[in-house]
Amino acid sequence: MALDKLLEQGVEHIYAVPGMLFAATHAQNDIPSVLTTYQEIHPHLTIEYGKELGLHNEMILAFQQRILEAVGLTEVPEVGALYDTMLVVVGRGTSVVEANAEAAKLTRIVAENLGFGWAETVYSGVTFPSVGRGLEMAAKLGFKKIVVAPYFLFGGRLIDRIYAYVDKVAGEQPDIEYFKADYLRDQSHVIDTFALRINETIRSEEKGGGLMACFKERLARGEIDVHHHHAEFKGEVLQAEAADPQDDEAHAQTHEHGHSHGQGTQHEHSDHDHSNGQTHAHSDHNHTHDHSHSHGHSHGHGHHHAPYRHIAHPHGPRTMIDENVCCCFMGQFPQEVVDEERALRASKGEEPGAGTPSCKK
Repeated sequence: MALDKLLEQGVEHIYAVPGMLFAATHAQNDIPSVLTTYQEIHPHLTIEYGKELGLHNEMILAFQQRILEAVGLTEVPEVGALYDTMLVVVGRGTSVVEANAEAAKLTRIVAENLGFGWAETVYSGVTFPSVGRGLEMAAKLGFKKIVVAPYFLFGGRLIDRIYAYVDKVAGEQPDIEYFKADYLRDQSHVIDTFALRINETIRSEEKGGGLMACFKERLARGEIDVHHHHAEFKGEVLQAEAADPQDDEAHAQTHEHGHSHGQGTQHEHSDHDHSNGQTHAHSDHNHTHDHSHSHGHSHGHGHHHAPYRHIAHPHGPRTMIDENVCCCFMGQFPQEVVDEERALRASKGEEPGAGTPSCKK
Protein backbone atom coordinates (compact mmCIF):
# COMPACT_ATOMS: atom_id res chain seq x y z
CA MET A 1 0.00 0.00 0.00
CA ALA A 2 2.79 2.43 0.87
CA LEU A 3 4.68 1.60 -2.33
CA ASP A 4 1.50 2.13 -4.36
CA LYS A 5 1.00 5.55 -2.78
CA LEU A 6 4.57 6.56 -3.61
CA LEU A 7 4.15 5.30 -7.16
CA GLU A 8 0.95 7.35 -7.56
CA GLN A 9 2.88 10.46 -6.47
CA GLY A 10 5.43 9.91 -9.23
CA VAL A 11 8.27 8.81 -6.94
CA GLU A 12 10.95 6.87 -8.82
CA HIS A 13 13.64 6.37 -6.14
CA ILE A 14 12.62 4.75 -2.85
CA TYR A 15 14.69 4.17 0.28
CA ALA A 16 13.20 1.46 2.50
CA VAL A 17 14.46 1.19 6.08
CA PRO A 18 13.30 -1.72 8.27
CA GLY A 19 11.93 -0.49 11.58
CA MET A 20 13.07 -3.70 13.27
CA LEU A 21 15.22 -4.16 16.35
CA PHE A 22 17.06 -7.18 14.92
CA ALA A 23 17.46 -8.87 11.54
CA ALA A 24 15.04 -11.77 11.91
CA THR A 25 12.67 -13.28 9.35
CA HIS A 26 10.75 -10.12 8.45
CA ALA A 27 13.83 -7.96 7.95
CA GLN A 28 15.87 -10.72 6.25
CA ASN A 29 13.20 -12.23 4.01
CA ASP A 30 9.68 -10.83 3.98
CA ILE A 31 10.45 -7.16 3.42
CA PRO A 32 13.13 -7.65 0.72
CA SER A 33 10.81 -10.15 -0.96
CA VAL A 34 8.09 -7.51 -1.20
CA LEU A 35 10.54 -4.90 -2.48
CA THR A 36 12.11 -7.24 -5.03
CA THR A 37 8.73 -8.32 -6.42
CA TYR A 38 7.50 -4.74 -6.59
CA GLN A 39 10.59 -3.56 -8.44
CA GLU A 40 10.23 -6.40 -10.96
CA ILE A 41 6.69 -5.25 -11.67
CA HIS A 42 7.80 -1.60 -11.92
CA PRO A 43 11.29 -1.74 -13.51
CA HIS A 44 11.56 2.04 -13.76
CA LEU A 45 11.68 2.24 -9.95
CA THR A 46 14.90 2.19 -7.94
CA ILE A 47 14.38 0.71 -4.46
CA GLU A 48 17.23 0.62 -1.95
CA TYR A 49 16.94 -1.31 1.28
CA GLY A 50 18.66 -0.24 4.50
CA LYS A 51 19.67 -1.84 7.75
CA GLU A 52 17.73 -2.80 10.87
CA LEU A 53 18.18 -0.72 14.04
CA GLY A 54 20.46 -3.40 15.49
CA LEU A 55 22.82 -3.00 18.43
CA HIS A 56 23.78 0.54 17.59
CA ASN A 57 25.13 2.41 20.60
CA GLU A 58 22.12 4.75 20.49
CA MET A 59 19.76 1.79 20.91
CA ILE A 60 21.79 0.50 23.84
CA LEU A 61 21.64 3.95 25.45
CA ALA A 62 17.87 4.07 24.91
CA PHE A 63 17.42 0.70 26.59
CA GLN A 64 19.70 1.59 29.48
CA GLN A 65 17.73 4.76 30.10
CA ARG A 66 14.49 2.78 30.34
CA ILE A 67 16.11 0.41 32.83
CA LEU A 68 17.53 3.22 34.95
CA GLU A 69 14.14 4.95 34.98
CA ALA A 70 12.58 1.75 36.32
CA VAL A 71 14.80 1.82 39.42
CA GLY A 72 14.50 5.58 39.91
CA LEU A 73 17.91 6.57 38.54
CA THR A 74 18.84 9.23 36.00
CA GLU A 75 22.43 8.15 35.34
CA VAL A 76 24.66 5.10 35.61
CA PRO A 77 25.25 4.45 39.32
CA GLU A 78 28.53 3.88 41.11
CA VAL A 79 30.16 0.49 40.68
CA GLY A 80 28.52 -1.98 43.04
CA ALA A 81 25.27 -0.07 43.52
CA LEU A 82 23.26 -2.68 41.59
CA TYR A 83 25.13 -5.82 42.61
CA ASP A 84 22.14 -6.80 44.74
CA THR A 85 19.78 -6.51 41.75
CA MET A 86 19.06 -8.91 38.90
CA LEU A 87 18.22 -7.85 35.34
CA VAL A 88 15.85 -9.89 33.16
CA VAL A 89 15.75 -8.73 29.53
CA VAL A 90 12.72 -9.84 27.52
CA GLY A 91 13.51 -10.27 23.83
CA ARG A 92 11.01 -10.73 21.03
CA GLY A 93 12.00 -14.30 20.24
CA THR A 94 12.21 -15.68 16.71
CA SER A 95 13.10 -18.78 14.72
CA VAL A 96 16.31 -17.06 13.58
CA VAL A 97 19.05 -18.10 16.00
CA GLU A 98 21.28 -15.10 15.30
CA ALA A 99 18.52 -12.63 16.19
CA ASN A 100 17.96 -14.41 19.52
CA ALA A 101 21.70 -14.26 20.13
CA GLU A 102 21.68 -10.49 19.55
CA ALA A 103 19.15 -10.12 22.38
CA ALA A 104 21.39 -12.15 24.66
CA LYS A 105 24.36 -10.03 23.62
CA LEU A 106 22.39 -6.89 24.45
CA THR A 107 21.68 -8.29 27.91
CA ARG A 108 25.36 -8.83 28.57
CA ILE A 109 26.36 -5.36 27.36
CA VAL A 110 23.74 -3.61 29.49
CA ALA A 111 24.44 -5.79 32.54
CA GLU A 112 28.12 -4.84 32.47
CA ASN A 113 27.55 -1.20 31.60
CA LEU A 114 25.11 -0.70 34.48
CA GLY A 115 26.69 -3.23 36.86
CA PHE A 116 23.91 -5.67 37.74
CA GLY A 117 24.48 -8.59 40.07
CA TRP A 118 23.09 -11.09 37.58
CA ALA A 119 21.34 -11.01 34.22
CA GLU A 120 19.27 -13.39 32.11
CA THR A 121 17.51 -13.20 28.75
CA VAL A 122 14.00 -14.57 28.21
CA TYR A 123 11.78 -14.42 25.12
CA SER A 124 8.13 -13.80 24.40
CA GLY A 125 8.14 -15.56 21.02
CA VAL A 126 8.83 -19.00 19.62
CA THR A 127 12.11 -19.74 21.39
CA PHE A 128 13.22 -20.45 24.95
CA PRO A 129 13.24 -19.68 27.81
CA SER A 130 9.72 -18.25 27.84
CA VAL A 131 8.91 -15.22 29.96
CA GLY A 132 6.89 -17.13 32.54
CA ARG A 133 9.39 -19.95 33.00
CA GLY A 134 12.32 -17.55 32.95
CA LEU A 135 10.84 -15.39 35.70
CA GLU A 136 10.05 -18.46 37.81
CA MET A 137 13.68 -19.54 37.56
CA ALA A 138 14.98 -16.02 38.23
CA ALA A 139 13.05 -15.92 41.49
CA LYS A 140 15.05 -18.91 42.72
CA LEU A 141 18.44 -17.21 42.45
CA GLY A 142 18.12 -15.34 45.73
CA PHE A 143 18.00 -11.73 44.51
CA LYS A 144 15.57 -9.53 46.40
CA LYS A 145 15.28 -7.00 43.56
CA ILE A 146 14.60 -7.95 39.94
CA VAL A 147 14.24 -5.56 37.01
CA VAL A 148 12.22 -6.89 34.06
CA ALA A 149 13.01 -4.92 30.90
CA PRO A 150 11.21 -5.66 27.59
CA TYR A 151 13.32 -4.81 24.54
CA PHE A 152 10.34 -3.83 22.40
CA LEU A 153 9.67 -0.76 20.29
CA PHE A 154 5.91 -0.69 20.78
CA GLY A 155 3.20 -1.66 23.24
CA GLY A 156 0.37 -4.13 22.65
CA ARG A 157 -0.78 -7.52 23.79
CA LEU A 158 2.73 -8.93 24.16
CA ILE A 159 3.82 -6.12 26.46
CA ASP A 160 0.59 -6.45 28.45
CA ARG A 161 1.20 -10.16 28.87
CA ILE A 162 4.84 -9.65 29.90
CA TYR A 163 3.77 -7.24 32.62
CA ALA A 164 1.02 -9.66 33.65
CA TYR A 165 3.63 -12.40 34.09
CA VAL A 166 5.65 -10.07 36.30
CA ASP A 167 2.59 -9.29 38.42
CA LYS A 168 1.79 -12.99 38.75
CA VAL A 169 5.30 -13.94 39.87
CA ALA A 170 5.49 -10.90 42.16
CA GLY A 171 2.25 -12.03 43.85
CA GLU A 172 3.76 -15.45 44.44
CA GLN A 173 7.09 -14.04 45.66
CA PRO A 174 6.20 -11.16 48.03
CA ASP A 175 9.73 -11.10 49.45
CA ILE A 176 11.12 -10.01 46.05
CA GLU A 177 10.72 -6.46 44.75
CA TYR A 178 10.04 -6.36 41.00
CA PHE A 179 10.58 -3.36 38.74
CA LYS A 180 8.91 -3.18 35.32
CA ALA A 181 10.86 -1.13 32.78
CA ASP A 182 8.99 0.69 30.04
CA TYR A 183 9.41 -0.40 26.43
CA LEU A 184 11.44 1.82 24.09
CA ARG A 185 8.66 3.92 22.51
CA ASP A 186 9.85 7.11 20.78
CA GLN A 187 12.79 7.54 23.13
CA SER A 188 15.18 10.17 21.73
CA HIS A 189 18.03 7.70 21.16
CA VAL A 190 15.66 5.49 19.16
CA ILE A 191 14.65 8.40 16.93
CA ASP A 192 18.33 9.24 16.45
CA THR A 193 19.01 5.66 15.34
CA PHE A 194 16.18 5.80 12.80
CA ALA A 195 17.63 9.01 11.40
CA LEU A 196 21.09 7.44 11.20
CA ARG A 197 19.80 4.36 9.38
CA ILE A 198 17.88 6.50 6.89
CA ASN A 199 20.92 8.66 6.16
CA GLU A 200 23.13 5.58 5.86
CA THR A 201 20.77 4.13 3.26
CA ILE A 202 20.81 7.35 1.26
CA ARG A 203 24.58 7.85 1.47
CA SER A 204 25.57 4.21 1.17
CA GLU A 205 28.59 3.70 -1.09
CA GLU A 206 27.79 -0.02 -1.32
CA LYS A 207 24.58 0.19 -3.29
CA GLY A 208 22.63 -3.03 -3.22
CA GLY A 209 24.55 -4.39 -0.24
CA GLY A 210 23.48 -5.41 3.24
CA LEU A 211 20.22 -7.22 3.91
CA MET A 212 19.04 -6.98 0.30
CA ALA A 213 22.26 -8.48 -1.06
CA CYS A 214 22.05 -11.28 1.52
CA PHE A 215 18.45 -11.99 0.48
CA LYS A 216 19.29 -12.10 -3.23
CA GLU A 217 22.28 -14.37 -2.64
CA ARG A 218 20.14 -16.86 -0.74
CA LEU A 219 17.45 -16.54 -3.39
CA ALA A 220 20.00 -17.36 -6.11
CA ARG A 221 21.22 -20.39 -4.14
CA GLY A 222 17.66 -21.70 -3.98
CA GLU A 223 17.43 -21.44 -0.19
CA ILE A 224 14.28 -19.32 -0.43
CA ASP A 225 11.48 -18.72 -2.91
CA VAL A 226 9.51 -15.55 -3.49
CA HIS A 227 5.98 -16.75 -2.83
CA HIS A 228 3.13 -14.26 -3.00
CA HIS A 229 4.63 -11.54 -0.79
CA HIS A 230 6.64 -13.75 1.57
CA ALA A 231 9.95 -15.57 1.40
CA GLU A 232 9.39 -19.31 1.65
CA PHE A 233 12.07 -21.53 3.13
CA LYS A 234 12.49 -25.07 1.86
CA GLY A 235 13.36 -26.48 5.23
CA GLU A 236 11.22 -27.94 7.97
CA VAL A 237 7.78 -26.36 8.19
CA LEU A 238 7.31 -24.18 11.24
CA GLN A 239 4.48 -25.65 13.29
CA ALA A 240 1.61 -23.23 13.76
CA GLU A 241 1.17 -24.30 17.35
CA ALA A 242 4.75 -23.18 18.10
CA ALA A 243 3.77 -19.59 17.44
CA ASP A 244 2.63 -17.23 20.15
CA PRO A 245 -1.20 -17.52 20.18
CA GLN A 246 -1.56 -13.88 21.14
CA ASP A 247 0.91 -12.53 18.61
CA ASP A 248 -0.51 -10.91 15.49
CA GLU A 249 2.90 -11.17 13.85
CA ALA A 250 3.06 -14.91 14.46
CA HIS A 251 -0.45 -15.41 13.03
CA ALA A 252 0.63 -13.58 9.90
CA GLN A 253 3.39 -16.15 9.45
CA THR A 254 1.19 -19.23 9.96
CA HIS A 255 -1.82 -18.47 7.78
CA GLU A 256 -3.25 -20.67 5.06
CA HIS A 257 -0.24 -20.47 2.74
CA GLY A 258 1.23 -23.27 4.84
CA HIS A 259 4.88 -22.35 4.36
CA SER A 260 7.68 -21.75 6.81
CA HIS A 261 9.75 -18.67 7.48
CA GLY A 262 13.38 -18.53 8.41
CA GLN A 263 14.16 -22.02 9.60
CA GLY A 264 17.91 -22.45 9.80
CA THR A 265 18.78 -19.19 8.08
CA GLN A 266 22.34 -18.02 8.43
CA HIS A 267 22.97 -14.29 8.61
CA GLU A 268 26.37 -12.82 9.25
CA HIS A 269 26.99 -10.07 11.80
CA SER A 270 30.69 -9.63 11.33
CA ASP A 271 30.87 -6.10 12.62
CA HIS A 272 30.65 -6.92 16.32
CA ASP A 273 33.94 -7.06 18.14
CA HIS A 274 34.82 -7.31 21.81
CA SER A 275 38.21 -7.30 23.46
CA ASN A 276 38.92 -7.70 27.16
CA GLY A 277 35.58 -6.19 28.06
CA GLN A 278 37.08 -2.71 27.83
CA THR A 279 36.80 -1.46 24.28
CA HIS A 280 33.88 -2.89 22.36
CA ALA A 281 32.11 -2.26 19.10
CA HIS A 282 28.39 -2.77 18.65
CA SER A 283 27.52 -2.85 14.98
CA ASP A 284 28.83 0.49 13.75
CA HIS A 285 29.84 2.23 16.95
CA ASN A 286 32.64 2.21 19.47
CA HIS A 287 33.11 3.34 23.01
CA THR A 288 35.90 2.76 25.46
CA HIS A 289 36.00 2.45 29.23
CA ASP A 290 39.25 3.74 30.66
CA HIS A 291 39.78 2.47 34.18
CA SER A 292 43.54 2.72 34.41
CA HIS A 293 45.05 2.87 37.85
CA SER A 294 48.29 1.96 39.53
CA HIS A 295 48.66 -1.11 41.72
CA GLY A 296 51.92 0.12 43.22
CA HIS A 297 53.97 -2.76 41.86
CA SER A 298 55.53 -3.83 38.58
CA HIS A 299 54.85 -6.87 36.45
CA GLY A 300 57.85 -8.27 34.62
CA HIS A 301 56.41 -11.48 33.22
CA GLY A 302 55.70 -10.31 29.68
CA HIS A 303 51.94 -9.85 29.69
CA HIS A 304 49.28 -7.51 31.05
CA HIS A 305 45.66 -7.76 32.17
CA ALA A 306 43.56 -4.69 31.41
CA PRO A 307 41.85 -3.24 34.49
CA TYR A 308 38.26 -4.40 34.93
CA ARG A 309 35.84 -2.16 36.78
CA HIS A 310 33.73 -5.06 38.10
CA ILE A 311 36.75 -6.85 39.53
CA ALA A 312 35.04 -6.98 42.96
CA HIS A 313 31.70 -8.29 41.65
CA PRO A 314 30.32 -10.75 44.23
CA HIS A 315 29.85 -13.46 41.57
CA GLY A 316 32.92 -12.64 39.51
CA PRO A 317 36.73 -12.75 39.63
CA ARG A 318 36.92 -12.30 43.40
CA THR A 319 35.75 -15.90 43.78
CA MET A 320 39.09 -16.98 42.27
CA ILE A 321 41.31 -15.13 44.75
CA ASP A 322 44.28 -17.30 45.83
CA GLU A 323 43.29 -19.90 43.23
CA ASN A 324 46.33 -19.81 40.96
CA VAL A 325 45.34 -16.44 39.51
CA CYS A 326 47.95 -14.37 37.67
CA CYS A 327 49.65 -11.96 40.08
CA CYS A 328 48.96 -8.88 37.93
CA PHE A 329 45.29 -9.86 37.87
CA MET A 330 45.35 -10.39 41.63
CA GLY A 331 46.87 -6.95 41.98
CA GLN A 332 43.61 -5.35 40.79
CA PHE A 333 41.67 -6.48 43.87
CA PRO A 334 41.35 -3.94 46.69
CA GLN A 335 42.87 -5.39 49.84
CA GLU A 336 39.51 -5.29 51.63
CA VAL A 337 38.05 -7.58 48.97
CA VAL A 338 40.94 -10.02 49.37
CA ASP A 339 40.45 -9.98 53.15
CA GLU A 340 36.69 -10.52 52.80
CA GLU A 341 37.10 -13.53 50.52
CA ARG A 342 39.74 -15.11 52.74
CA ALA A 343 37.59 -14.54 55.82
CA LEU A 344 34.60 -16.08 54.03
CA ARG A 345 36.56 -19.19 53.14
CA ALA A 346 37.89 -19.46 56.67
CA SER A 347 34.35 -19.26 58.06
CA LYS A 348 33.41 -22.21 55.84
CA GLY A 349 36.41 -24.19 57.02
CA GLU A 350 38.03 -24.06 53.59
CA GLU A 351 41.78 -24.11 53.21
CA PRO A 352 43.30 -20.99 51.64
CA GLY A 353 44.43 -21.36 48.06
CA ALA A 354 48.11 -22.16 47.70
CA GLY A 355 48.49 -22.48 43.96
CA THR A 356 51.40 -20.84 42.18
CA PRO A 357 50.22 -18.09 39.83
CA SER A 358 50.36 -19.21 36.21
CA CYS A 359 52.56 -16.25 35.30
CA LYS A 360 55.21 -17.42 37.79
CA LYS A 361 55.38 -21.02 36.65
